[in-house]
Amino acid sequence: MTDAHLEREMAAMIERVRVKPREAGPYTGYCYWCGCRVKSPRRWCDAECRDEWERQQRRGA
Repeated sequence: MTDAHLEREMAAMIERVRVKPREAGPYTGYCYWCGCRVKSPRRWCDAECRDEWERQQRRGA
């Protein structure tokens, strides 16, 4: 295998692993991750909860 071929294979594998998190649903009044109350139009109480929720989505859980 050539270096170019290996690079293309690695790029393809990385793209398959890189999964876009599913879109968050509508405002519910509660954080999608921890369940705390949030004001409209927020879906998460803070960036940490949002990031954890997105990580779970990428894992497919």
